[in-house]
Amino acid sequence: MQIVVYVAIALSVFLALNLGANNSAASLATAYGAGARSKGESIALIAVFALLGAILAGAPVIHTMGKGIVPEGVLAGKVALVIIVLIIAIIFITWANIMSIPVATTHAIVCALAGVGIYYSVLNSSKFFEIVSWWVITPIVAFTINFLLGKYLYFKTLKFLTDHYSEASIFKILSLLLTISGTYVAFTAGANNSANAVGPLVGMSLLNPSFGAVLAGVGMSIGAVLLGGRVLETVGKQITDICIIRAVSVELVGGTIILIASIKGIPVSVAEIVTSGIIGFSCASQGFQTTFENRHVVRIAFFWFFVPFFAIGASYGLCVIYFNPGVSEFLAKLF
Repeated sequence: MQIVVYVAIALSVFLALNLGANNSAASLATAYGAGARSKGESIALIAVFALLGAILAGAPVIHTMGKGIVPEGVLAGKVALVIIVLIIAIIFITWANIMSIPVATTHAIVCALAGVGIYYSVLNSSKFFEIVSWWVITPIVAFTINFLLGKYLYFKTLKFLTDHYSEASIFKILSLLLTISGTYVAFTAGANNSANAVGPLVGMSLLNPSFGAVLAGVGMSIGAVLLGGRVLETVGKQITDICIIRAVSVELVGGTIILIASIKGIPVSVAEIVTSGIIGFSCASQGFQTTFENRHVVRIAFFWFFVPFFAIGASYGLCVIYFNPGVSEFLAKLF
């Protein structure tokens, strides 16, 4: 049994590493895409602020992931369930990192937990559907606000700035704003997504929320440094051209949505919210048809739609297989 516990912790740390890599795209892709921060600077900033967000504000969402979707007693003492949940999330986020796609890891974790809850007939359906409603509403809000800003205020803002300030002053002011907004998103990403890595371990009472937040934050920081460049390139450079004004808007809107969700203990997708804001600006500047014909947008949308359904089915199926008397007895002998 002790070996299985170590395996669960190792998988949790590995997931945190991949979360850091994937969230680097969401948190500072706009700063990188706009040319205000280099790739190295962007990755370093998310590493620092994701750690701070996880430590200072990660506990509410970690509590929800650990005990709000399925009752605390379901995961307690059942390391196999935690391993099933973590493996499903790791498969998706590793695949996404290889494909350079900002995937909604939160969807994989929550839906994997939901699959466990369905298997045991103990799913907290009201909390689950509350979380799902946030998944639907938050990217729409991010998209709509940034589309409207891009359509009706972007050029007016440009005109005001060019009429009153020199080009050098404008770039200096906006670069500072972009750094602030980017680190704001990185902080909220750490606060919200740290739960993805350690929530199941908290649910089985292996970690308390505070220590889990530290563990996840450190893992996310290391992952951003080691693995963050590929997805950063996709979101920052390959959806649409992102000037600094657009980038500040995307990050401030996205960060605020994520912060509100974190305070309420709702796990949401940082990648989905920020990328939706970028797509909103793309629709405003290039039109809906051009944007949605972009192969990167199509691939991202497919991942977002596909992951929740597959995660629930895979989690439920693995529970059926594992808890088959013959299989569980055989594995018990091994460990």
